[in-house]
Amino acid sequence: MDKSYSDSYKAAGVDITAGYKAVELMKKHVARTMPEGRADIGGFGGLFPLDMAGMKEPVLVSGTDGVGTKIKLAFLMDKHDTVGIDCVAMCVNDIVCCGAKPLFFLDYIACGRNFPEKIASIVGGVAEGCVRAGCALIGGETAEHPGLMPEEEYDLAGFAVGVVDKSEVIDNTAMKEGDLMLALPSSGVHSNGFSLVRKVLDVENCDLTAPVAELGGKGLGETLLTPTEIYVKPVLALLKEVTVRGISHITGGGFYENMPRSIPKGLGVLIDRGAVRVPPIFGLIQKRGNISEHDMFNTFNMGVGMSVVVAREDAVRAIDVLKANGVDAYIIGKIVRGDGVTLV
Repeated sequence: MDKSYSDSYKAAGVDITAGYKAVELMKKHVARTMPEGRADIGGFGGLFPLDMAGMKEPVLVSGTDGVGTKIKLAFLMDKHDTVGIDCVAMCVNDIVCCGAKPLFFLDYIACGRNFPEKIASIVGGVAEGCVRAGCALIGGETAEHPGLMPEEEYDLAGFAVGVVDKSEVIDNTAMKEGDLMLALPSSGVHSNGFSLVRKVLDVENCDLTAPVAELGGKGLGETLLTPTEIYVKPVLALLKEVTVRGISHITGGGFYENMPRSIPKGLGVLIDRGAVRVPPIFGLIQKRGNISEHDMFNTFNMGVGMSVVVAREDAVRAIDVLKANGVDAYIIGKIVRGDGVTLV
């Protein structure tokens, strides 16, 4: 019998051997993210070889986040292989806003009970997110919390660390009146505003698989679980070709909170409301919840997952570079004197 086994601990709700099995099952996912295909997990710390070649003043940049109540959709759909992508996206999309390249990621999963196959599926999503972001999944933690949450439920969070040369940090100091703002389309609701989404769409009491006409026949569950777009590789490609004067990740708080975070004092942005390409899911949420347009743009990304500000003369080139890297970017507004966000 394996000496690392405790009948008493298992009786209290924690199965140590299930944790070991989960680690074994997730190793193949972790290996996909490692530079040399290794899956060296199980130690006390995650190791990462740091290559600073070509950098004069390397600056480490970190970001941490979770998936929020979107995770409830994963429970309802019994689909757990995409929320990990959301978790990675929420972190790496933040750190790329200052020009940093993500290096590595760690996750934390708290669960009522460790079902190894489910945990491995979650980590598989995390690994997929890391592959999309070009970073390594070097470690994490899974903790059973019996009595704190139902057996079938879990929560997921993580953090990323990236690096950028100090001279290349995007700090908005060069931004000026007349610059243009580009929209990088979202894949849907992403991972913010789900407390409101769940309430107005009554997701816990409806058939999430039934086709919805407003969604082109797709089910509500499938639409809402669409993972957050990861913009790292297209944005890093853009930074090599064009001088970018500001980037915002459009998360909770929508346009009104996030766009000003990349705009200096004394300037604001004028958004062409008619230019914003709003996916159908937002129209459905607004209609079902009788939500004002202001509140929609103050809560959700409304189809714009990230905004990028460039000089007017660089806009066409920037759009071409982003499109060459799989992002159908377009102009949604311009920088003006004033403050905040104005939709016209």
